[in-house]
Amino acid sequence: MGWEDELFALFDDLEDQASALYAAERDVELADRTRAEYQQVTLGGRLMASVGRQVTVHVLGVGPVAGTVARVADGWLLVAAGDHDWVVVLPAVATVDGASERSVPELAWSPLARLGLASALRRIAEAGDRCLLHLRDGTRHEGVLRRVGADFCELAGARGTVLVAFSALAAAQSRA
Repeated sequence: MGWEDELFALFDDLEDQASALYAAERDVELADRTRAEYQQVTLGGRLMASVGRQVTVHVLGVGPVAGTVARVADGWLLVAAGDHDWVVVLPAVATVDGASERSVPELAWSPLARLGLASALRRIAEAGDRCLLHLRDGTRHEGVLRRVGADFCELAGARGTVLVAFSALAAAQSRA
């Protein structure tokens, strides 16, 4: 082996070492980026990727609600559970079993998915159907939603009219 071959072998060895160091640094950087990117994932994004899936949503003041994720929007989700549909307030969700491993970033959501909780409750009010409002403290109020304000709804029930703050609401369950 001539001196040229030894020199090229040395350069190849140095290049291999540099590639190995670069790969090790890149793996660490990719792991850091992955963790940093995952910090941007929201519960709503994971649930949006779960539309059409069977899940069990554990709701504060309600307990487990099992059904199919039918819709996800800004601050709420619709769970189809047999005869009763549930509008579940996202801040009242404690855990979710069976959600997709993927997520859909909110930038990719349709404009309809940007409608808030008030929009969902207005649709219930417009239908005029009876519903059961579950509060986070475990109390329930049954009646017909009459009007929906900016941060509360008005429910007409057997005991009269009650105003329910969105901050106290865990879920609305259809009774039709």
